[in-house]
Formats: sequence, structure tokens, C-alpha cells
Amino acid sequence: METPLTRLVGVRHPIVQTGMGWVAGPRLVSATANAGALGILASATMTVDRLREAIREVKSRTEAPFGVNLRADASDAGDRVRVMIDEGVRVASFALAPSPELITELKEAGVIVIPSIGARRHAEKVAAWGADAVIVQGGEGGGHTGEVATTVLLPQVVDAVDIPVVAAGGFFDGRGLIAALAYGAAGIALGTRFLLTSDSTVPDAVKARYLAATVKDVTVTRAVDGLPHRMLRTELVDTLERSGRARTLFQAVRRAAGFRKLSGTSWLRMVQDGRALRHGKDLTWSQVLLSANTPMLLRSAMVDGRTDLGVMASGQVAGLIDDLPSCAELVERIMKDAEKARERLTGFWQPPVTTSR
Repeated sequence: METPLTRLVGVRHPIVQTGMGWVAGPRLVSATANAGALGILASATMTVDRLREAIREVKSRTEAPFGVNLRADASDAGDRVRVMIDEGVRVASFALAPSPELITELKEAGVIVIPSIGARRHAEKVAAWGADAVIVQGGEGGGHTGEVATTVLLPQVVDAVDIPVVAAGGFFDGRGLIAALAYGAAGIALGTRFLLTSDSTVPDAVKARYLAATVKDVTVTRAVDGLPHRMLRTELVDTLERSGRARTLFQAVRRAAGFRKLSGTSWLRMVQDGRALRHGKDLTWSQVLLSANTPMLLRSAMVDGRTDLGVMASGQVAGLIDDLPSCAELVERIMKDAEKARERLTGFWQPPVTTSR
């Protein structure tokens, strides 16, 4: 299947595996790329040196195009961009809108820029700055999310910009791909569905929790970092929502210290990143500190397998997933199901019956 997305980034299928922290590492990204989709390496939880190593590891596993996801508001975003350029990464994906200067630097180096956005005005802004495409995530998506459903947000953005639009939030199969294309999208981006593959390094016990979840077991909470965050509802989430401010703040500082040690980030840089996160949002400084807590809560589950100590970001589609295919099997299944869905739709249109007099 050829779409504006496949032509832009050079992949065989209009499918993107999103850059999930602690999940989208070299093994998952390379498996996705080898399956003909666009794998996105998550870099926010890596040091700059580790990012370079991870990029080289992906390149050793595949010759297909792949991308790297960056936090546009990180104080070392420029350093990470230069690593990507040096290593010849094909695509730069951003969780927040990158500055016009970063977009220009990347495009001048031949890197394709695809920010993720959650509102029409954000898509219009980055398109005017020179972004090559956008990923549009509706409220069904996992992690930090908005309130507008994909089926409402997607057509707004498609009508507002003249660059390829990739739909995210609520997609997991070929029917969703055909639906997104019907709305005018150039492809779909999947997070939870790629997390739940045999190529994902997430511990088996954690995957089992996702597979056992129903749609009602996926919730949105502000208790983790003060921003709407979609995840599986667990006892830990319930505890965070019931905890008082003092206890929550103490736990946040303790885990933030652990993340600082793990990532090599200085306290000054963490404060700078927190200030960037706070800009334009009604967050208290306690909530800014909670934001530094989030990577460690995610790591506890996604790396250490401690679902009692960590949180599990999740799209609502977790309640519809019941198996762990390889990336190759998943992509092949999506494309076959998309073809079946297209054939069903084609069958609804019949040539008009004419009568002779």
C-alpha cells in the first residue's frame, strides 16, 4: 500500500510504531522496521551517549528507515538532534512541538520532521514552521493525552494542513487503518499494540496484566504528574489518587532522585526541564516535581516488572488485544485485514441500474 506517508519516509506499509519510553528500544524498533513499518526509538529516558549507542544498535539490526523520538522541551534537545544527524537517522519524531530552529536544523540535514500533536492549532503551527508530517493523537491514546476523540480530532487536522497526517489513538488492526485512510490520514500510529508483541522487551508478567485488562480497566488520571495520563487502573494508581500532598511530594522527590542517578541528568537540568514543562500550563511546583517521578514509575513496570510499584501507560485498545504476535506477524495481519475491509466496502457500491424504454 502506497500513501503520502510511505513515500515520505520510505517504508512499505503506512504503519508507525510510536516512541514509548522504556518500551521502544532497539529490538522493537528494528523488528518493526524489518516488518516494513516505521519504528520510532524512544530517547527521552536515555542519556545522549546511550542514544548514540541505541541508534547504532538499530542500524546493526536493520537497513530499513527508522526514527527517533525526542522531547522538544528538553534542555539537551540540541545535543540529541546533532547525534541523530551524525548517525544518519531518517526521521525525527517529537512529543511536543519543536522550535522552528530545531525543525530548520533537521530539515537542512535531510531529516524528516514529524511532531506529535493533540490539537488542530498545534498542527497548523508546526506545519507553518516546516514540519513534514504530523502524528495526531486522540484521547483514546495511551500516555499523556487530550480530551478530544480521534474521530473528531483527525478530520479537523486533515482539513487544516496540507502535509501528511498520521492517526493515533484507538488503532490496533486493519479496519482502523482503512477507517483512518477514509478520514484522509496517510497512515496510523500504534503504541499499545506494538508494546504487546513478542518483540517487545516488556516483562511477560506485565504483558499479562495488559492482556487481562478490559476497556473499563483503562483510565485517565492526573495523580501521576498533574497532567492527564491514560494508563491501566491498578492499586498503585488508586493509592496515588488517595494520597495527600505531602506524601505524594515526598515520593516524587525520592523517585526523581533515582531517575537523576539513572539518566545522568543533573538537578539543574531537571529543574530546567520542569520549568519548560510548566510553561503555559497551570501546574504547581509540586506537580513539576511529580513529572520527574513519572519516568521511574514507568521504568518500574516496563523494565523491572514491578506492577505494584510502577504505572502502565495504555491506550484504550488494551481491552481489545488478546495475543502477542511478532512485529512481522502483526504488520502482515494489519495489512491483510485492511485489504478485507476495503473489499467489503467496495462491495457496498453497485453500478446504477438503468432501464430502457
